[in-house]
Amino acid sequence: MTARMPVLYLSHGAPPLADDAVWSAQLARWAADLPRPRAVLMVSAHWEEAPLTIGATRTVPLVYDFWGFPRRYYEVTYAAPGAPDLADDVRRLLPGVHHDPERGLDHGAYVPLKEMYPDADIPVLQMSLPTLEPARLFEIGRRLAPLRDQGVLIVGSGFTTHNLRAMSPEPDAAPPAFSAEFDDWAERSVAAGDIDALLDFQAKAPAAHLAHPRTEHFAPLFVALGADADAADGARGRSVIDGYWYGMAKRSFQFG
Repeated sequence: MTARMPVLYLSHGAPPLADDAVWSAQLARWAADLPRPRAVLMVSAHWEEAPLTIGATRTVPLVYDFWGFPRRYYEVTYAAPGAPDLADDVRRLLPGVHHDPERGLDHGAYVPLKEMYPDADIPVLQMSLPTLEPARLFEIGRRLAPLRDQGVLIVGSGFTTHNLRAMSPEPDAAPPAFSAEFDDWAERSVAAGDIDALLDFQAKAPAAHLAHPRTEHFAPLFVALGADADAADGARGRSVIDGYWYGMAKRSFQFG
């Protein structure tokens, strides 16, 4: 029988985070500890489109959705197979889904996947965030939960705190107070299975508007929470990666 896959929320960082040997090793170890997925369904902070849209179901060029970096970051490749069967399953679970056959993986998808599955031999499908409203994203995750029993690894890719205007000057610098406070709150809330608080994070979390002036990098967490079919009953996630990068919290969670 196919092992029931866990669900992940990971902090993917900008492309240079892949140069951090510690983070790369953490992702590689994490992937090695997981059951091998049949396919990956990736929800990245960097693709907002409504109605909900799925990307290419064949190998197409990556989306280099960043500016001003050295040329080598635009030469990265990740030719993972497409996942047309998974696309059909998503359409069945979420009627009305649109399809963009030319939309490749953006850096929120391929940067962490390149560290986790460097051989690019696992089919990947990316889907958009059709909204930033937590309860709606949670429900989307709930409806996608059956995919876990088909060997699909559902991954929400964002960043636990994300305020580019308040980044620390060095990658290993101490985090700003707001980043540390929000990160601590997020870790405790996930560990306690406090879904209500997480869904209402803008009102319940300390320094929420500083940690996320715009909420797209926290939004993939809600899809992951919903996809943990027991999350509505207070299931608890565990923190797998912690620490900071330029003061932003790179905490990442596993559910199930």
